[in-house]
Amino acid sequence: MTSEADSDLQSNPELSTALWAPDPDLASTSGELDELPTELEMSFFDHLEELRQRIFYAIIAVAIGALGCFVYAKQIVQVLEIPAAGIKFLQLAPGEYFFVSVKVAGYCGLLVASPVVLYQIIQFVIPGLTRRERRLILPVVVGSSVLFFAGIAFAYYLLIPAALNFLIGYGADVVEQAWSIDRYFEFVLVLLFATGLLFELPVVQILLSLLGILSSKLMLSAWQSVVVGSMVVGAIVTPSTDPLTQSLLAGAVLALYFGGIGIVKLLGK
Repeated sequence: MTSEADSDLQSNPELSTALWAPDPDLASTSGELDELPTELEMSFFDHLEELRQRIFYAIIAVAIGALGCFVYAKQIVQVLEIPAAGIKFLQLAPGEYFFVSVKVAGYCGLLVASPVVLYQIIQFVIPGLTRRERRLILPVVVGSSVLFFAGIAFAYYLLIPAALNFLIGYGADVVEQAWSIDRYFEFVLVLLFATGLLFELPVVQILLSLLGILSSKLMLSAWQSVVVGSMVVGAIVTPSTDPLTQSLLAGAVLALYFGGIGIVKLLGK
């Protein structure tokens, strides 16, 4: 039986090639994913012109979002004042509340226009990405958006109340609590957006692993440095000096870091 099969292969070399040669479709699939799609090549100045247009569209979107948020600035200010219930806010200079409204509208306008800004960024970088890299765009955009707003919610419902409770209780028997509205909103807005950015840590870990820069094993080996770094970050980002707020933020950073390691490990990196 074996000799007959060998004679058939010798008499039909095409059959032998088909049996032992790798499938060209399967072999080319991986290579095609790592290739840049054939698109119109652009010169350096064309890239600069496109970058200028993308930045212009993003700025216009943020300006429109800020203008829309300015119309509802009073309602937004009232929502952001909720964590400081019972505190009397003062306008210590002429027009202070107006400038606070502009600042709040600017931050909120950036949030509202973030989909347009992300779209402009993606449209600018996508011609230089391989097909494999393009498949990561949607998961990265969705994941980063969810984590950013989760960070804002974490700061609003946990960090800000914890910090304010410490600051209010610390001097309750000594001073009357009457705060500058500008200083309060500088405190709140910085903490909200800084926490939102810190919550992007797992996305950064996944991207670095997919690019082959870091592995889950290497990330895990650096856990001691990450613990110290999270405490330092918590002390820098939180405007208050209370240990509870710093520990909450540091704990969240550590949870995100080790969660990112778990995801990277599941991806086989």
